[in-house]
Amino acid sequence: MNSQADPRSLRIYVAVATVGRAAILGRTLGRLSLQTRRPDGIVVVGAAPADIAGAARAYPGAQLILCEKGSCRQRNAALDLLVGRADVVIFFDDDFVPAPDFIEQVETAMNADSALVGLTGQLIADGAHTGEISFDAAVEEIAAGRRPDGRSHECSWLYGCNMVVRLSAAPDLRFDEMLPLYGWQEDVDYSCQLARHGHMVCSSALTGIHLGTRAGRTSGLRFGYSQVANILYLRRKQTISWRHGFGLMARNIVANLTRSIWPEPEIDRRGRLVGNALAIADRLRGRIDPTRVESL
Repeated sequence: MNSQADPRSLRIYVAVATVGRAAILGRTLGRLSLQTRRPDGIVVVGAAPADIAGAARAYPGAQLILCEKGSCRQRNAALDLLVGRADVVIFFDDDFVPAPDFIEQVETAMNADSALVGLTGQLIADGAHTGEISFDAAVEEIAAGRRPDGRSHECSWLYGCNMVVRLSAAPDLRFDEMLPLYGWQEDVDYSCQLARHGHMVCSSALTGIHLGTRAGRTSGLRFGYSQVANILYLRRKQTISWRHGFGLMARNIVANLTRSIWPEPEIDRRGRLVGNALAIADRLRGRIDPTRVESL
């Protein structure tokens, strides 16, 4: 715990939204007890009792709650719970393994710059892009003292697996629940709105490993639909740039198309491609809606 006698102390909480990954959640929660600066509290939000099974043993004192399934809904449930209790919230994915000094570095950065409203780390490795990384391999890499090579720099959005938010900057800001289930690109949408209240940094002092665990993710069909529908929705909101949004959408469609012949074992490329096609068809009919994934 941070000393309450320190006038510069911050109440720093960790929030984790989780579905279908109780085993890996237990291991990543347990690692938080090794932080050089322990969090003032941890909130774990599941959609069913099975999602948070074992979490109380992994980190005694963690607050466990349930709400309707969906990354945005679950993160909003944590935000609602932390009103008046937290100065800073760190959103960790349930498969993110932070370096032991992650929270300590967050506190240092936030105390040093009152205009800093958001932070995200530069990762040692990211299994979401390279293929799933085992928990044991991640722990070994972190124990070896590996750090990212990049320099800290201003950023326009925070990476969802490790988002640090100063709550006083925008206390009423919430994740958009029109982006259901996996909530693809909800981090960009939220960050864009947060950035209107200050500046954000991608920090080389904050690091860890995102395992990229496949279990618990939404179906290929639904994810493929979101790859198109969510981008178009956020463009209408003007919370994602034309270049980033349509560049990302085009790369995903091309990847799904070219790799659907010989798809990777862990990725449903054909399902994603069908989802892409359904979303494009809905756009042409003038009825595209991100929430349609809940009925697919």
